[in-house]
Amino acid sequence: MISVIILTKNEAINLPACLQSVAWSDDVHVLDSGSTDETIEIAYNHGVSVSSNPFESFAKQRNYALDHLPVRYEWILFLDADEIVNEQFRIALFEAVSNARENVAGFYCCWKMMLEGKWLKHCDNFPKWQFRLLRKGRAKFTDFGHGQKEESVIGVINYIKVPYLHYCFSKGWSNWMERHNIYSSHEAMARLYNCPSFKNIFSRHGSVRNAALRCWASRLPGWPILRFIQAYFLNLGFLEGVPGFIYCANVSYYEFLIQIKMREQRNR
Repeated sequence: MISVIILTKNEAINLPACLQSVAWSDDVHVLDSGSTDETIEIAYNHGVSVSSNPFESFAKQRNYALDHLPVRYEWILFLDADEIVNEQFRIALFEAVSNARENVAGFYCCWKMMLEGKWLKHCDNFPKWQFRLLRKGRAKFTDFGHGQKEESVIGVINYIKVPYLHYCFSKGWSNWMERHNIYSSHEAMARLYNCPSFKNIFSRHGSVRNAALRCWASRLPGWPILRFIQAYFLNLGFLEGVPGFIYCANVSYYEFLIQIKMREQRNR
């Protein structure tokens, strides 16, 4: 009923758990972008389909998968290797596609950000929405910041409010910082030159509202400090202990990187 596509590059640490969590599907595809560790071997050992394509961006990689992978089913779930489908999310997936009307092109999904075994519900502004479940031929992706968003949607997009699990710190903080240094460059350009309309801040759709809030808030003086205060104090992130503090401090630093790169770009 649901095909699964997992994007990978050097994900030997994460891939086994991710694949185990989607063992309910008999149509799982791993799209790799040049792994040099045991990622490919792990995928083959789990009996899933393996393909390769050089990575340019998340949107282009997902579109390549939609255009070239021989998916079997009408519904396609996209995952990253550090994400896990827990039982509650699996049940919600099948309920969503079973009850979807013909005009539904797909679903926004949200995650539980996990750090040291703790769900950072308050720190991470839960829920955050991404377009991850779609009907074949009814939508594509376009680059936005360091990630992607939907485009060319034929129909409406609904929400699955039961979250899956996201272990984005599984490779350690050094890896997280390296990746987010790169991400901050893409995010700075998007917020400068592709900022959503200010009126989107008042949208009733979280996926639309959150993107606009990030973009316009980053123009505020002292926004990185305000971001820490918002996440750690106003959103009660302090209730999540040391992991919550570490996460809030690093997210504040990430926003600082975005701001100085926006400033650098303006000065040019």
